Amino acid sequence: MNPWLPVAPCMPTTCLIPSDARAAWPRRTLRLAAAVVLILAGTAFALLTHVLGTAERVRLTSIWSRLLLRALGVRIEVRQGFAFLAGSAERGFAPVSRAKLVVAGSVSGVSGVSGVSGVSGVTGVTGSGAAPLIVANHVSWLDPLVMAAALPCRLLAKREVQGWPVIGMLAAGSGALFIDRDRLSALPEAVGEVARALGEGHPVMAFPEGTTWCGREMGAFRPAVFQAALDAEAPVRPVALRYVDVDGALATGSTFVGDDTLLASIQRVVAFRRLVVEVTMLPPVTAENRRVLAWKAEASVASVIMESARHTVPAAA
Repeated sequence: MNPWLPVAPCMPTTCLIPSDARAAWPRRTLRLAAAVVLILAGTAFALLTHVLGTAERVRLTSIWSRLLLRALGVRIEVRQGFAFLAGSAERGFAPVSRAKLVVAGSVSGVSGVSGVSGVSGVTGVTGSGAAPLIVANHVSWLDPLVMAAALPCRLLAKREVQGWPVIGMLAAGSGALFIDRDRLSALPEAVGEVARALGEGHPVMAFPEGTTWCGREMGAFRPAVFQAALDAEAPVRPVALRYVDVDGALATGSTFVGDDTLLASIQRVVAFRRLVVEVTMLPPVTAENRRVLAWKAEASVASVIMESARHTVPAAA
């Protein structure tokens, strides 16, 4: 197995728990129809983005993402979180499963997808002029939309996305950055592009796990992208994503894992009576090298995610 292409143990047959609170068929149909209209409109918009600056692309992508999430019946709740790491990570680091995580929670109000608030300053530049590198756990194909809607930013995506019908055009039009995970020799160039974007004052969003998990646990944060933050002297802002249903239970049906198909995942998403994404903004983390920086960000996010039940799924071979 390629260490740069991690594989999570999550599979639809073992991780997905159907929600009892399901939307009626007319509502599901309406959601799908509205989503199709917005995707077509977004495709037309993507064809015209070459005349826009990066900031304008990011802002319009944020608005479009909010509209698409609303069409799908997804609500965003943004909150401020806190996490404390016991011990000194500067003298060494360990996987999250062995790290001592103390306290996880959130404070302050929440907001809906139609008007995300309470996050001013999160994507602002620092004294060095660099924007933050935002990192989060990866659960679903919805994650990039959620982050673009809640925190206007440029997304870091795998190179294969560029070749996907419609999705590739939308991603390129949004100002996304791409990384070729199949060629290690291309990694320094990708890190350099992210560092330049941060240095120019554009926040960049990355999912350092490199694959999706079902939300009950999470994978290790790969350190490569954190080098960009160090090179640009940019802050790193961890974000925890949790999907919950109308009863507040973990909504594993929203995930996109293993051998799942995009169509099946979309059908599950629109079938929720109410699907909420909890976006927990955690305090910035700092370190002098990328491995420690990755460990601190991972442990901070895990302090929120690990509240859920642990996996009973055997690790992939």
